[in-house]
Amino acid sequence: MAASPEAPAGAAACSGCHPAGKGVDTPVPPLAGRAPADIAAALRDFKAGGRAPTVMGRIAKGFTDSEIDALAAWFGAQKVTP
Repeated sequence: MAASPEAPAGAAACSGCHPAGKGVDTPVPPLAGRAPADIAAALRDFKAGGRAPTVMGRIAKGFTDSEIDALAAWFGAQKVTP
């Protein structure tokens, strides 16, 4: 079995607010198993100010495009826990 890729920089910070499990009762959506294109688009939208201002806008501004792509790919590849 192949080892899962190491988490990219910033992933631990994301995991602090975004739950890993399905059906978790929180307004912050889980990222694990989501389509990488959707995650990347959301981050870029936050970064550009296209979404309502939240802490995500400030966080997203700190990521480069390659970091956004790495985070999106990594979270998309994670298994959703029950």
